[in-house]
Amino acid sequence: MPIRVAAIHRYPVKGLSAERLDRVVLAPRECLPGDRRFAVARASAPFDPDRPEWLPKTNFLMLMRDEILARLHTRFDEASGVLTIERHGRTLLRAPITEPEGRAAADRFFAEFMRERLDGPPRLVEAAGHNFTDARRKPNATTYKYVSIVNLASVAALERAIGKPADPMRFRANLYLDGAAAWSEQDWIESEIAVGGARLRVVSATNRCAATHVNPATAERDLDILGTLQRAFGHVKMGVYAEVVSGGGIAEGDVVALPPVA
Repeated sequence: MPIRVAAIHRYPVKGLSAERLDRVVLAPRECLPGDRRFAVARASAPFDPDRPEWLPKTNFLMLMRDEILARLHTRFDEASGVLTIERHGRTLLRAPITEPEGRAAADRFFAEFMRERLDGPPRLVEAAGHNFTDARRKPNATTYKYVSIVNLASVAALERAIGKPADPMRFRANLYLDGAAAWSEQDWIESEIAVGGARLRVVSATNRCAATHVNPATAERDLDILGTLQRAFGHVKMGVYAEVVSGGGIAEGDVVALPPVA
Protein backbone atom coordinates (compact mmCIF):
# COMPACT_ATOMS: atom_id res chain seq x y z
CA MET A 1 0.00 0.00 0.00
CA PRO A 2 1.59 3.32 -1.00
CA ILE A 3 2.04 6.10 1.52
CA ARG A 4 -0.10 9.08 0.57
CA VAL A 5 -0.87 12.60 1.73
CA ALA A 6 -4.17 12.30 3.60
CA ALA A 7 -4.54 15.99 4.47
CA ILE A 8 -2.72 19.33 4.25
CA HIS A 9 -3.21 22.03 6.89
CA ARG A 10 -1.83 25.42 7.72
CA TYR A 11 -2.33 27.60 10.78
CA PRO A 12 -2.33 31.26 9.69
CA VAL A 13 -2.36 32.54 13.29
CA LYS A 14 -0.25 30.67 15.82
CA GLY A 15 -2.47 28.93 18.39
CA LEU A 16 -5.69 29.35 16.41
CA SER A 17 -7.55 26.88 14.23
CA ALA A 18 -6.34 25.13 11.10
CA GLU A 19 -7.22 25.65 7.45
CA ARG A 20 -7.36 22.58 5.22
CA LEU A 21 -5.86 22.92 1.75
CA ASP A 22 -6.37 20.73 -1.32
CA ARG A 23 -2.94 21.55 -2.67
CA VAL A 24 0.01 23.84 -2.03
CA VAL A 25 3.37 24.73 -3.56
CA LEU A 26 6.36 24.37 -1.25
CA ALA A 27 9.50 26.48 -1.59
CA PRO A 28 13.01 25.52 -0.48
CA ARG A 29 13.85 26.31 3.16
CA GLU A 30 10.39 27.79 3.77
CA CYS A 31 7.38 26.78 5.83
CA LEU A 32 4.19 25.70 4.18
CA PRO A 33 2.94 28.99 2.64
CA GLY A 34 1.02 31.12 5.14
CA ASP A 35 1.72 28.83 8.07
CA ARG A 36 2.15 30.62 11.42
CA ARG A 37 2.33 33.93 9.55
CA PHE A 38 0.78 35.77 12.49
CA ALA A 39 0.88 35.37 16.26
CA VAL A 40 -0.69 37.08 19.25
CA ALA A 41 2.20 38.27 21.40
CA ARG A 42 1.89 38.69 25.15
CA ALA A 43 2.56 42.16 26.54
CA SER A 44 5.91 40.98 27.93
CA ALA A 45 7.09 39.43 24.65
CA PRO A 46 10.23 41.14 23.28
CA PHE A 47 9.20 40.65 19.66
CA ASP A 48 10.27 43.41 17.28
CA PRO A 49 8.63 43.21 13.81
CA ASP A 50 11.48 45.28 12.37
CA ARG A 51 14.08 42.80 13.67
CA PRO A 52 12.22 39.51 13.90
CA GLU A 53 13.89 36.69 15.80
CA TRP A 54 12.70 33.28 16.90
CA LEU A 55 11.16 33.35 20.38
CA PRO A 56 9.87 30.50 22.57
CA LYS A 57 6.14 29.88 22.25
CA THR A 58 5.56 31.05 25.82
CA ASN A 59 5.82 34.61 24.47
CA PHE A 60 2.59 34.11 22.51
CA LEU A 61 -0.96 32.95 23.06
CA MET A 62 -0.91 29.18 22.52
CA LEU A 63 -2.86 26.07 23.41
CA MET A 64 -0.36 24.64 25.88
CA ARG A 65 -1.36 27.38 28.33
CA ASP A 66 -4.42 28.97 26.72
CA GLU A 67 -6.75 26.07 25.93
CA ILE A 68 -9.76 28.40 25.56
CA LEU A 69 -8.36 29.40 22.16
CA ALA A 70 -9.76 26.09 20.91
CA ARG A 71 -13.27 27.51 21.46
CA LEU A 72 -12.68 29.78 18.47
CA HIS A 73 -13.06 28.86 14.80
CA THR A 74 -10.98 31.10 12.56
CA ARG A 75 -10.50 31.75 8.84
CA PHE A 76 -7.96 33.95 7.11
CA ASP A 77 -8.50 35.23 3.58
CA GLU A 78 -5.14 35.95 1.95
CA ALA A 79 -6.57 38.14 -0.81
CA SER A 80 -8.29 40.59 1.55
CA GLY A 81 -6.19 40.03 4.66
CA VAL A 82 -9.39 39.50 6.65
CA LEU A 83 -9.37 37.29 9.73
CA THR A 84 -12.78 35.95 10.75
CA ILE A 85 -13.30 34.57 14.24
CA GLU A 86 -16.46 32.63 15.07
CA ARG A 87 -17.84 30.72 18.01
CA HIS A 88 -20.90 28.47 17.82
CA GLY A 89 -21.58 29.87 14.34
CA ARG A 90 -21.62 33.50 15.54
CA THR A 91 -19.08 35.94 14.09
CA LEU A 92 -17.10 37.62 16.87
CA LEU A 93 -14.55 39.46 14.73
CA ARG A 94 -14.03 40.20 11.08
CA ALA A 95 -11.03 42.45 10.56
CA PRO A 96 -8.27 43.05 7.95
CA ILE A 97 -5.29 42.09 10.10
CA THR A 98 -2.80 43.11 7.41
CA GLU A 99 -3.86 46.72 8.10
CA PRO A 100 -3.22 48.75 11.29
CA GLU A 101 -6.92 49.23 12.07
CA GLY A 102 -7.59 45.53 11.66
CA ARG A 103 -4.72 44.55 13.92
CA ALA A 104 -5.98 47.04 16.51
CA ALA A 105 -9.43 45.43 16.35
CA ALA A 106 -7.87 42.00 16.80
CA ASP A 107 -5.84 43.27 19.76
CA ARG A 108 -9.01 44.53 21.43
CA PHE A 109 -10.77 41.24 20.78
CA PHE A 110 -8.03 39.11 22.35
CA ALA A 111 -7.62 41.52 25.26
CA GLU A 112 -11.30 41.00 26.09
CA PHE A 113 -11.48 37.28 25.27
CA MET A 114 -8.35 36.53 27.33
CA ARG A 115 -8.83 39.23 29.98
CA GLU A 116 -8.45 36.88 32.96
CA ARG A 117 -5.28 35.25 31.61
CA LEU A 118 -3.15 38.15 30.39
CA ASP A 119 -0.48 40.26 32.07
CA GLY A 120 -1.12 43.22 29.78
CA PRO A 121 -2.48 44.14 26.36
CA PRO A 122 -1.71 41.58 23.63
CA ARG A 123 -0.44 42.44 20.14
CA LEU A 124 -1.21 40.64 16.90
CA VAL A 125 2.18 40.58 15.19
CA GLU A 126 3.60 39.81 11.74
CA ALA A 127 7.01 40.33 10.17
CA ALA A 128 8.03 39.95 6.55
CA GLY A 129 9.67 36.60 5.91
CA HIS A 130 9.12 35.39 9.47
CA ASN A 131 7.10 32.41 10.72
CA PHE A 132 6.15 31.85 14.35
CA THR A 133 7.20 28.22 14.55
CA ASP A 134 7.79 26.28 17.77
CA ALA A 135 10.94 24.54 16.54
CA ARG A 136 14.33 26.18 16.57
CA ARG A 137 16.90 25.48 13.86
CA LYS A 138 18.06 21.86 13.94
CA PRO A 139 21.78 20.96 13.67
CA ASN A 140 21.39 19.33 10.25
CA ALA A 141 19.07 21.99 8.77
CA THR A 142 19.75 25.30 7.04
CA THR A 143 16.68 27.07 8.46
CA TYR A 144 14.21 27.10 11.36
CA LYS A 145 11.35 26.87 8.85
CA TYR A 146 10.01 23.34 8.69
CA VAL A 147 7.02 21.39 7.47
CA SER A 148 5.54 19.25 10.26
CA ILE A 149 4.44 15.72 9.38
CA VAL A 150 2.27 13.27 11.33
CA ASN A 151 1.81 9.60 10.48
CA LEU A 152 -1.84 8.64 11.06
CA ALA A 153 -0.82 5.05 11.88
CA SER A 154 1.17 6.36 14.84
CA VAL A 155 -1.90 8.29 16.02
CA ALA A 156 -3.91 5.06 15.72
CA ALA A 157 -1.30 3.25 17.85
CA LEU A 158 -1.65 5.98 20.48
CA GLU A 159 -5.44 5.61 20.39
CA ARG A 160 -5.13 1.88 21.07
CA ALA A 161 -2.82 2.58 23.99
CA ILE A 162 -5.04 5.27 25.51
CA GLY A 163 -8.27 3.38 24.80
CA LYS A 164 -10.04 6.45 23.40
CA PRO A 165 -10.20 8.38 20.10
CA ALA A 166 -7.47 11.00 19.69
CA ASP A 167 -8.19 13.56 17.00
CA PRO A 168 -5.04 13.88 14.84
CA MET A 169 -5.63 17.64 14.81
CA ARG A 170 -4.35 17.72 18.38
CA PHE A 171 -0.90 17.54 16.81
CA ARG A 172 -1.34 20.59 14.53
CA ALA A 173 0.71 19.13 11.67
CA ASN A 174 0.98 20.46 8.14
CA LEU A 175 0.95 17.07 6.42
CA TYR A 176 -0.93 13.99 7.62
CA LEU A 177 0.20 10.77 5.95
CA ASP A 178 -1.66 7.49 5.51
CA GLY A 179 -0.24 4.09 4.57
CA ALA A 180 3.00 4.06 6.57
CA ALA A 181 3.66 1.65 9.42
CA ALA A 182 3.21 3.08 12.92
CA TRP A 183 6.30 4.98 14.13
CA SER A 184 8.16 4.33 10.86
CA GLU A 185 8.44 8.11 10.40
CA GLN A 186 11.11 8.09 13.12
CA ASP A 187 13.29 6.00 10.78
CA TRP A 188 13.19 8.73 8.13
CA ILE A 189 15.26 11.18 10.18
CA GLU A 190 18.35 12.38 8.26
CA SER A 191 16.83 11.05 5.04
CA GLU A 192 15.10 12.73 2.10
CA ILE A 193 11.55 11.89 1.07
CA ALA A 194 9.63 12.91 -2.05
CA VAL A 195 6.14 14.30 -1.53
CA GLY A 196 4.35 15.09 -4.78
CA GLY A 197 6.68 17.40 -6.68
CA ALA A 198 8.76 18.41 -3.66
CA ARG A 199 11.65 16.84 -1.78
CA LEU A 200 11.99 17.18 1.97
CA ARG A 201 14.80 16.27 4.36
CA VAL A 202 13.50 14.92 7.66
CA VAL A 203 15.56 16.64 10.35
CA SER A 204 14.11 15.60 13.71
CA ALA A 205 11.32 13.99 15.66
CA THR A 206 8.65 16.27 17.12
CA ASN A 207 8.60 16.21 20.91
CA ARG A 208 5.11 16.98 22.12
CA CYS A 209 3.84 19.27 24.86
CA ALA A 210 0.68 19.60 26.93
CA ALA A 211 -1.10 21.41 24.08
CA THR A 212 -1.95 17.93 22.78
CA HIS A 213 -4.08 17.32 25.89
CA VAL A 214 -6.56 19.92 24.60
CA ASN A 215 -9.49 18.58 22.59
CA PRO A 216 -9.65 20.80 19.46
CA ALA A 217 -13.44 20.40 19.30
CA THR A 218 -14.32 21.10 22.95
CA ALA A 219 -11.32 23.04 24.33
CA GLU A 220 -11.24 20.60 27.26
CA ARG A 221 -8.07 18.97 28.56
CA ASP A 222 -9.47 15.47 28.27
CA LEU A 223 -6.59 13.10 27.34
CA ASP A 224 -3.18 12.48 28.90
CA ILE A 225 -1.32 12.29 25.62
CA LEU A 226 2.17 12.82 27.07
CA GLY A 227 1.71 10.32 29.88
CA THR A 228 0.35 7.69 27.51
CA LEU A 229 3.16 8.16 25.01
CA GLN A 230 5.75 7.84 27.76
CA ARG A 231 4.18 4.82 29.43
CA ALA A 232 3.30 2.92 26.26
CA PHE A 233 6.17 3.84 23.94
CA GLY A 234 8.93 5.28 26.12
CA HIS A 235 8.96 8.72 24.48
CA VAL A 236 6.82 11.81 23.91
CA LYS A 237 7.28 12.00 20.14
CA MET A 238 4.54 12.26 17.53
CA GLY A 239 5.56 13.15 14.00
CA VAL A 240 8.66 14.71 12.48
CA TYR A 241 9.94 18.04 11.20
CA ALA A 242 11.17 18.24 7.61
CA GLU A 243 13.04 20.93 5.70
CA VAL A 244 12.05 21.59 2.09
CA VAL A 245 15.17 21.06 -0.02
CA SER A 246 13.53 21.08 -3.46
CA GLY A 247 10.28 22.95 -3.99
CA GLY A 248 7.21 21.80 -5.87
CA GLY A 249 3.49 21.24 -5.71
CA ILE A 250 1.83 18.75 -3.41
CA ALA A 251 -1.82 17.76 -3.14
CA GLU A 252 -4.06 15.47 -1.14
CA GLY A 253 -3.61 11.94 -2.41
CA ASP A 254 -0.05 12.44 -3.62
CA VAL A 255 2.31 9.54 -3.09
CA VAL A 256 5.19 9.84 -0.62
CA ALA A 257 8.38 8.12 -1.81
CA LEU A 258 10.81 7.01 0.89
CA PRO A 259 14.56 6.49 0.54
CA PRO A 260 15.65 2.93 -0.27
CA VAL A 261 16.38 0.72 2.71
CA ALA A 262 20.13 0.30 3.14
